[in-house]
Amino acid sequence: MKQKRSLFDIIFGRRPKEQAGLTQLQLLNGYSPVFTAWHNDPYSADIVRGAVDAVARNAAKLKPKHIKRIGKEIMPAGGQTERVLQVRPNPNMSAYDFLYKMVTTLLIDNNAFAYPVWEGQTLKAIWPVNCTQAEFVEDSSKTIYIRFRFGMGKQVVLPYSEVLHLRRHFYKGDLSGESNAPINNTLEAIHTTNEGLGQAVKTSANLRGIIKYQGMLKESDIKANRDRFVSEYMSMNNDGGIAALDAKADYIELNSEPKMINAEQMKELRDNVYRYFGVNENIVMGAYDEQGWDAFYESTIEPLAVQMSLEFTSKLFTAGERGRGNEIMFEANRLAYASTKTKVAMMEKLIPMGLLTINEGREIFNLAPVEGGDKRLVSLNYVDASKQNLYQTGEGDEGGDSQKGDPDSAAEGT
Repeated sequence: MKQKRSLFDIIFGRRPKEQAGLTQLQLLNGYSPVFTAWHNDPYSADIVRGAVDAVARNAAKLKPKHIKRIGKEIMPAGGQTERVLQVRPNPNMSAYDFLYKMVTTLLIDNNAFAYPVWEGQTLKAIWPVNCTQAEFVEDSSKTIYIRFRFGMGKQVVLPYSEVLHLRRHFYKGDLSGESNAPINNTLEAIHTTNEGLGQAVKTSANLRGIIKYQGMLKESDIKANRDRFVSEYMSMNNDGGIAALDAKADYIELNSEPKMINAEQMKELRDNVYRYFGVNENIVMGAYDEQGWDAFYESTIEPLAVQMSLEFTSKLFTAGERGRGNEIMFEANRLAYASTKTKVAMMEKLIPMGLLTINEGREIFNLAPVEGGDKRLVSLNYVDASKQNLYQTGEGDEGGDSQKGDPDSAAEGT
């Protein structure tokens, strides 16, 4: 009977036992080289989840491409690496899911790890590594490793050179990002406010007061009468909110008005969280305009694209492959979020200059590609600057034989 493999074995394989002699890496700043996940569970707070989701769902739309830089030319390379990144990085995740998870982990823990699985020199999968703790260690040759610890008590040691590592708030740590402790006080204030609001609603729906009885009663009788009053009039069964007493007792209501922060103060707390994660209310609600999207892209999404492009290039290609111009580039179709007026104006300028293919132009308008649409159209109103004399006068740059003809024919010949 075939033995079932755990997800741990599928990702990391049946690696040999941890080699002896690994010691904790000594950092320059003297801090412990150990990263621990944010244990305050901030992702359970709606304000944090909304802010993180706004970044992750837009960053997950970035499109990774394998390109080659040959001189000044940028050529699409395609191939297996690009297919893995663009379609399904691993059997459990689409490309969107993978990037969403990586960016979410990065924002919550300020560190995000992924492990590429190879079959020979062919990339087969990339798995996010969601650990509870990551410790940087080294061997006698000063090679750096990461010891990942997981919730079920399992652990694995991987060469740092094989692990994709994204980090945020990269300051004191030599290898890992800082914690999110600075936002904890704001989250605690929001949590306390939400709890207080719920308690205020409960309080306003119940009777609160003192029963004053006429005459002298034994303590046991007072307690029995009070318990009977509470059970009959101050429970959920008393949906009318009315109590009835005879002349032997008076009910004196106690009015308690819970102190709540006002709407302006609550908005400032929310905005503090939004600023921390690089969003605003319009971005979270999807109510941004063209200028709002551009600002959000340039300040929040584009830095993620640059960081991922550099890290994926470094870890998915050897030094020789990088030397031959191989790169991973994360790009976004920013014009997809522009107004129709802006799109039309851009098309009128870009397509005649040959900067976009037909299909690239159709993609901006959310139209499907067409057969033969990968060609570029160029207006004859543009000419190679090095041949402008030939275009204008029919004479070469060095006064060669005169070549008369109409300008359009000259442009077409270039």
